[in-house]
Amino acid sequence: MSVCIYPGSFNPVHNAHIEVAKYVHDKFHFEQIVFIPAFKPPHKDLKDFDVENAMHRLNMVELAVKEYPFLDVSAIEYTRNKPSYSYDTIVQLYEILKPKEKINFIIGTDAFIYLPSWYETNKLKKLVNFILFKREENFDETPYLKLKEQGYNYTLTDKTFVDISSSEIREKIAQGIDICDIVPLSVAKYIKENNVYKI
Repeated sequence: MSVCIYPGSFNPVHNAHIEVAKYVHDKFHFEQIVFIPAFKPPHKDLKDFDVENAMHRLNMVELAVKEYPFLDVSAIEYTRNKPSYSYDTIVQLYEILKPKEKINFIIGTDAFIYLPSWYETNKLKKLVNFILFKREENFDETPYLKLKEQGYNYTLTDKTFVDISSSEIREKIAQGIDICDIVPLSVAKYIKENNVYKI
């Protein structure tokens, strides 16, 4: 089985996330694309960690992918009561899925550039191939090619990630502004019914 994972906070999941996953499926023909919501993102301040929010994020991703048979969601990081490090997740996925090929990993250039500082980065880079989406205007590939020389193997896509700010979505929700054109309808309905991101 060819597997591609899409990790993120997804707070909340929005239409651009789904478009990225659909693009990757159409271009690379992976059998399975798996969204992996982070339970406790390691780059966030854990003293402000909100379990209820984490469960809402997972539920919303599950709703968002429901109509696409080639998309899935995994709660793998919710089984560990500690920060969600990508290396730990990848190792566990190899044990569970037993893929015949390397696992692929969707990531934006803004996060990719910091990979050398990630937990167990030298082990992680041997386990995955990265599917890279440009996040900057006037993109210069030079620093990324240097990372490739260091063993961070990636395929640069020709699709620019639409920069929808999750924090701006949350602000709109708090202000009562309609978000049905930004997030899947099922997610918008869930947010309203469960009073997510209440002031």
